[in-house]
Amino acid sequence: MTRAVRLGPRSVATLVLVSAVGLAAIGWPFLAPPEAAVNAHAQDAPWLFAGVLVLLVAVVAATVSESGLGPKAVAMLGVLAATGAALRPLGAGTAGLEPMFFLMVLSGRVLGPGFGFVLGSVTMFASALLTGGVGPWLPFQMLSMGWFTMGAGLLPFPDRLRGRTELCLLAGYGFLAAFAYGGFMNAAGWPFLDPDGSDIAPDPGAGLAGNLARFTAYCLATSLGWDTGRALMTVVLTLALGTPVLKALRRATRRAAFETPVTFD
Repeated sequence: MTRAVRLGPRSVATLVLVSAVGLAAIGWPFLAPPEAAVNAHAQDAPWLFAGVLVLLVAVVAATVSESGLGPKAVAMLGVLAATGAALRPLGAGTAGLEPMFFLMVLSGRVLGPGFGFVLGSVTMFASALLTGGVGPWLPFQMLSMGWFTMGAGLLPFPDRLRGRTELCLLAGYGFLAAFAYGGFMNAAGWPFLDPDGSDIAPDPGAGLAGNLARFTAYCLATSLGWDTGRALMTVVLTLALGTPVLKALRRATRRAAFETPVTFD
């Protein structure tokens, strides 16, 4: 199957590094002991966001340089990222109804995990510029959307599975991944809640099990409705529009012939 962007050794190594840093940045409240200095200096955590942003740029740069991203792939990336960025504001603020997620699922499926990660990250960055949503949360949105789109490219049987079975696979993935995206973003912000003694705020003395329970309660109390809306819209749009969108993406990929070098007479 034709891939617009392939993941090579440098790209994979950089992606593993940024993923590890991102997971460490959100995982320390669950693992750090009460007396650890990290619990006493949560105000220093924005530096982690800056580090994740730098590593995300490194992932994109390594992927682009290693795959020899040609002008046709750049054009495809620009069109899909602009479309995704334009779709995001349509449902912003309305029960999590974000139509951009279904486009990311279908694009990752057709164009592969390498293109998917680059597309997800770039789309989230472009949408943040469009909506004024630039802040310390943006690197984590870019990382989680890159994972979301890359995961669709890693689903099985990209060359053989077609029709209703493929749509159901993509809809099921989109449903689960939408909740995973929401959980990841919750984990990025939850550690900075004031420890006000409530059952949903982080407590350094509660241990791993206690903080996991608090985090679960936080997700259920604050974002379950939003994540459910996002997941259901992804399923509905995938089942309703998936067939023509997949055909259009596959036709564009075949005609673009990404792996054929551009020559000038």
